[in-house]
Amino acid sequence: MNSQLQNCISINERANNFEELDKKVQFHPFTDAKANLEQGGFIIERGEGIYVYDIYGKKYLEGMAGLWSVAVGFNNQRLINAAMKQLNTLPFYHQFSHKAVLPSIELSEKLIEMSPVPMSKVFLANSGSEANDTAIKLVWYYQNAKGNTQKKKIISRKNAYHGITTVSASLTGIPTIHKGFDLPLKSFHHLTCPNYYREALEGESVEQFVDRLAQEFEDLILAEGPETIAAFIGEPVMGAGGVIVPPKNYWEKMQEICKRYDILVIADEVICGFGRTGEMFGSETFNIKPDMLVVSKQLSSSYQPISALMINEEIFQHVAEQTSVYGAFAHGFTGGGHPVAAAVALENLKIIEEEGLVERARRVGTRMFNNLKALENHDLVGEIRGVGLIGAIELVDCKTSKAPFETAGKLGRYFCARAHEHGLIIRNIGDVIALCPPLIISDEEIDEMVNLLHKALNDTYNWRKTFE
Repeated sequence: MNSQLQNCISINERANNFEELDKKVQFHPFTDAKANLEQGGFIIERGEGIYVYDIYGKKYLEGMAGLWSVAVGFNNQRLINAAMKQLNTLPFYHQFSHKAVLPSIELSEKLIEMSPVPMSKVFLANSGSEANDTAIKLVWYYQNAKGNTQKKKIISRKNAYHGITTVSASLTGIPTIHKGFDLPLKSFHHLTCPNYYREALEGESVEQFVDRLAQEFEDLILAEGPETIAAFIGEPVMGAGGVIVPPKNYWEKMQEICKRYDILVIADEVICGFGRTGEMFGSETFNIKPDMLVVSKQLSSSYQPISALMINEEIFQHVAEQTSVYGAFAHGFTGGGHPVAAAVALENLKIIEEEGLVERARRVGTRMFNNLKALENHDLVGEIRGVGLIGAIELVDCKTSKAPFETAGKLGRYFCARAHEHGLIIRNIGDVIALCPPLIISDEEIDEMVNLLHKALNDTYNWRKTFE
């Protein structure tokens, strides 16, 4: 047996062993657990730039930046060095009972400096879910401190994604995240998704659509009672709900209503923050003036788990007064403000600024969008949408009716599988193909990604034709 063949057998045996072990011991998030018992995990072993490699050594262009999150690529040495330096200095300490560490102080200062609107304080946690959960608890705490004991209801949108803790999953407006969990909790309401392609009435203009959604919001407030509505939360661009870019003037009208009825505005920038929309924050792209702002994912390029909730001075003052009465703000996480995560996040933000990745996302994102638009005439493509370096292809079986093939999601799943075969990792959200590559992606790599998408699209079309 020659050495090359022996090495191949060795690689396959090792991979098979880990696949079997995965079936045996792991319970995966957002995965069909029964199916995983049969097929095992898709094991990624290493990364380099915008590419990752599976356990067999196959190379993939990571078209989703992991989970909407790896801005600077998968092997940035500056982030690795920042983690190692902090591990050698202080590998862990907590934030409870007045304790603090230098990296978390410096990171909080940096976030307040970068914030698109004036913010006063930063609360650090480990994930977007935790930060959004904290935001809602703070809303309730703040309203209680002001004596607004009935003002507790939270307004979100259908198809929104804000996390998977009990509270953040209640904010989320995706039915599969509620099924089987007895969610959402009471006092959480969901408005129509601002998806003009899917939600507009026949003959309805964009302006009329936005007016209708704004009226729906105000009608809900009046029906529930303005004295009961505490906050409105939204992603500047919806991510996991299908990459929904809001129509012109949508955010302005929703904020006007919030101001009229004294409703707090929470911007969930977990996906949009730090350059994804072509501005540092999605709030800048869509002229949002939030009272609270949540960030995670690209905050550290997900090299370390970390998130942050920023709040304005008015909220902080009321909360601070109440904590003085109770003796403490009795909420927090062991890993919140972790020194290693904070050090990595600080270095990551420096890289984003020094390497001009926000401007790059805007420029390269235009190239991506223009290349994708060339696919819009394809028989299976209903809509191309996006902003900055986040985009989507919505697949349909019929352009006129926008109907799916047989069952919703079938085209998307097949397309996704073919893309993987061609060496491109993407994500299908039903029949929506989401794209969110690392911010460091080059012009040539954009062209490569779209070329692989085109191959998967043709494969899907040919497969679809076999059913006729």
